[in-house]
Amino acid sequence: MWGNWDNFLNYTQQINPWIPDSLISTIGIIATAAEIIFAFFLIIGFKTELFAKWSGFLLLLFALSMTFSTGIKGALDFSVFTASAGAFALSLMKEKYMELDSLIAKGNN
Repeated sequence: MWGNWDNFLNYTQQINPWIPDSLISTIGIIATAAEIIFAFFLIIGFKTELFAKWSGFLLLLFALSMTFSTGIKGALDFSVFTASAGAFALSLMKEKYMELDSLIAKGNN
């Protein structure tokens, strides 16, 4: 959909029309950094519950921004609500399996 940074920033402005143009680049950088950091920690299993919740909130914020600015079709087409729900579901899982958190907990015992 985006293809390059400028298209991404244009879409960021489109779904966040209340944010001043001067802040769109900053918002784009923050959102991208958060996505990368959250994904990395989820993949390695570090603080899974925390990063899953943050991912759920980030995805929910994205879905609501899409819904209120361009309509619900885009958020449903890209399954953003489903991804958000999946992240929240992951945050509720108490049993750890092959996660860095498990190794840290075993090392402390």
